[in-house]
Amino acid sequence: MRRVLPSLAAITLVATTLTSGSASASTTGSYVALGDSYTSGTLIPNTVDLPCTRSDHNYPSLVAAKLAPRSFTDVSCSGAATPDMTNSQLLAGNPPQFDALKPDTDLVTVGIGGNDIPFGEIVLNCGARGVFVPHGSPCKNFYTSGGKDALAAKVRAVGPKVGKVLDGIHQRSPRAKVVLVGYPTVMPDSGANCWPSIPISDGDAPYLRDITKLLNQVLAEQASAHDAIFVDTYTSSIGHDVCRLPFVKWIEGILPTSPGSPVHPNAAGTDNQARQVLAALAAHR
Repeated sequence: MRRVLPSLAAITLVATTLTSGSASASTTGSYVALGDSYTSGTLIPNTVDLPCTRSDHNYPSLVAAKLAPRSFTDVSCSGAATPDMTNSQLLAGNPPQFDALKPDTDLVTVGIGGNDIPFGEIVLNCGARGVFVPHGSPCKNFYTSGGKDALAAKVRAVGPKVGKVLDGIHQRSPRAKVVLVGYPTVMPDSGANCWPSIPISDGDAPYLRDITKLLNQVLAEQASAHDAIFVDTYTSSIGHDVCRLPFVKWIEGILPTSPGSPVHPNAAGTDNQARQVLAALAAHR
């Protein structure tokens, strides 16, 4: 992956969040962050854990900078799925993320579930099927070929897994406020596409948009059922999808134009994630 200098706009957005965020420095206890690459901030400067591609400017770091907790532990890791909460993540050499939880932990944020589908497989599969097909819905046709939507079924199956994660956090940190962070807009919310820069066919773009919405709906339902706060990062990121111009998009495309992993948040995207988490915490004091 080529190295790209951070954009001035993204740096300015982050600085603005840290100085004028929506929540005041009210958390004085301990804060633990769990999650996958949408949490770890893959390839956003500066990387502080190479195997997990964890950035010191991911949204947990920005939230911690604003809240100034007594202690802050971030064990989010690229590629993490729900089993990696209680088992070692072998490829990254990462111990179980739940090891960071303590009985006196006061705040836990977690962003998980995308790799249980898995999200990366969808990107590769749909991109490969659409690379020479600007029109049509080859990806949707593949997932619904048996008369049922196999991809939607996979997304719904993530729900109970995330529910167990939330229960596991409460068991280990019974006094903690638990925040489940959803996934941002990836494809345009309008249902449009931007083939060939993002090789998704015009009939597949609304299908994939709806899959992202379904995942967030499933996560919100689990948060409600398992005593957690759900943070919607989708609504606030509409208009900042992968099809937008540099300095406007918050999710990088196949060939990133700002520091960040393909089809992942850039610095401006993580800034928005942090703002939504801070706003949710302020609303649930």
